[in-house]
Amino acid sequence: MMKKNIKYLAILVLGLVACEPEFDNPIDEVGVYSSGEADFSTYVALGNSLTAGYADNALYITGQENSYPNILSQQFAFAGGGEFTQPLMSDNTGGALLGGTQILDNRFVLAFDEEGNAVGPAIYAGATPTTEISANLGGSFNNMGVPGAKSFHLAAAGYGNVSLVADGLSNPYYARFASSGTSSVIEDALAQNPTFFSLWIGNNDILGYATSGGTGVNQDTEGNLDPTTYGGNDITNTDVFAATYNGLLEALTANGAKGVVLNLPSVTSIPFFTTVPYAPLSPADPNFGPQIPTLNETYAGLNAAFAFLGVGDRAIEFSTTEASPVVIVDESLTDITDGLSAVLAGTFGALAPIIAAQFGQARQATEDDLLLLTSSSLIGQLDTDRFAELVALNVPEETAGQFSVIGVSLPLGDEYVLLPEEQSEIENARNVYNATIEALAGVYDLAFYDAAADLEQVATTGYFSGGASLTSDFVTGGAFSLDGVHPTPRAHAFTANAILDVIERKYETVLPRVDILDYGTITVNDEVN
Repeated sequence: MMKKNIKYLAILVLGLVACEPEFDNPIDEVGVYSSGEADFSTYVALGNSLTAGYADNALYITGQENSYPNILSQQFAFAGGGEFTQPLMSDNTGGALLGGTQILDNRFVLAFDEEGNAVGPAIYAGATPTTEISANLGGSFNNMGVPGAKSFHLAAAGYGNVSLVADGLSNPYYARFASSGTSSVIEDALAQNPTFFSLWIGNNDILGYATSGGTGVNQDTEGNLDPTTYGGNDITNTDVFAATYNGLLEALTANGAKGVVLNLPSVTSIPFFTTVPYAPLSPADPNFGPQIPTLNETYAGLNAAFAFLGVGDRAIEFSTTEASPVVIVDESLTDITDGLSAVLAGTFGALAPIIAAQFGQARQATEDDLLLLTSSSLIGQLDTDRFAELVALNVPEETAGQFSVIGVSLPLGDEYVLLPEEQSEIENARNVYNATIEALAGVYDLAFYDAAADLEQVATTGYFSGGASLTSDFVTGGAFSLDGVHPTPRAHAFTANAILDVIERKYETVLPRVDILDYGTITVNDEVN
């Protein structure tokens, strides 16, 4: 019986300590910088967690201070940019309270074992959060980024109603600074009469579907145009996205404001989906290798049943010489549970219905599957619930253990794997969203930043310049925080510089860039300042 997690992540952390950015850009000559055709006196940034500065699975002060809008505002200040305010959290712990009860988890930090070896992200346990959601901050802010917001949420009245937070019907982050219980994000943004804006929205319209392993509904294929009926993990209908995005830009430009819009990078190229290999089961692992002969002997009967039922391509076998794929649930497969149960009766007796249910839609993973980062703590672990269930049926503990190891003898659930079909649904929606964003940037004569192209470079070849490097490698790459989804301060600085480039081309501005090496990457210990 395997009880220990199968280890396969080698984490190197030297040189990746977080640091405070230096915002000062010395001006050698007065008047060298210019706002060009833009007016930065009132800059408002709209978006979701990417805009807010969310990182390490939480929102906290230093993340907000290192958000790309705040970095931009520091540069805009050299050419007439005004004060830039943010709804700062109360601490760097990252969690939050509602009526004194913690409802949002603390941030991740990099944890170490007793020998000082990095073992991976862990929830920070060094302090209790002090941010109280119900304590409204009393006004709109220049950074209107709301973690968790989808495109249509920005126009939804009551999205920040604190009385609805406990029931999951409103957003706790927006509830902290919404002007009223019936206001919308776009209304509060417009109330500031922005002269310049940035808009980066749409990632969450597909991200929830992706991070849930495709357990939501693709509302595009459903043809559902009513976003009030969508679930949290659904893909937003592309027509709904287009109408919403157009409405946002129409409102933001009505008073002559200029701005920049950003398109959407590939969500499946981030570490959350690329870190866990599809074949992590090594015969050299002392917890797995010795089990291979017994596992293959047990699977022989199941594989014979697969062949009899005409699905021999589902055969499961583990190699004694190279790493083997994880066994997964694939709900796109035909469910053969009933037929499998009948065929297995002679081999497994009373266990046949249970084994059939486990493998009715199972197969080994392929290189086309993406295992979610959250699966890394499960693979090779004993599923105690399944173990207890089998023992309660008078199955010997040794046998119960053999059939209860996640990803080995108990298929990894579909919610932990993004299947090729699900990846296609996400990419199809993203491509339509991006076409909409670029087209509307032209309609409203706005600067357009192709964030997708730059982050594709980070994910493939990496970005290397002036001693700085950004790749999508988990923990060590410098671009992504410990949740495997959100940018580090250094990546925010990279984004800010890229936005400054497109603003310069569009509006003939002259603005300084930041040195991205002045910005940190991850927090490697429990010293949360």
